[in-house]
Amino acid sequence: MEVISISISRILKWTTGACEAVLGVPLLGAAIILGFLWFPLAIMLVLHIVTLVFTIKDGGSPIGSILGIVTSCIAWIPFVGMIMHIITAIFLMINAAKTDRATEENKTRYA
Repeated sequence: MEVISISISRILKWTTGACEAVLGVPLLGAAIILGFLWFPLAIMLVLHIVTLVFTIKDGGSPIGSILGIVTSCIAWIPFVGMIMHIITAIFLMINAAKTDRATEENKTRYA
C-alpha cells in the first residue's frame, strides 16, 4: 500500500491558485471583490503570505506566492487585477504540481 504524501505548502498553492482562478473570471471575480468591498483581496494577501512562509520552509519555489502578494496589492485596478489574478493562478498551479523538498522527504520516509 502506497502512502500519498503532500506538503502543506503544495496544498496551500492549490487552494490559493483555485481562489485566484475564480477571482480572475471577468464578471464573477469582479462581483465577488466588489460585493465584499475588496475584503477578498485582503484575505488573499494573508493567504499568499502564509503560503510563502510554508513554501520557503518546504524548499519550494516562492514565485507564485510572491506574485500573489503583488496581485493582492494591485488587483483593485479593474483590468490589471483580472489579468494578474489569471497569471497568478497559472503560476501557483504550475508550482503546486511540482514536488518540493518536503514532499520528497515524506516519500522516502514512507518507502
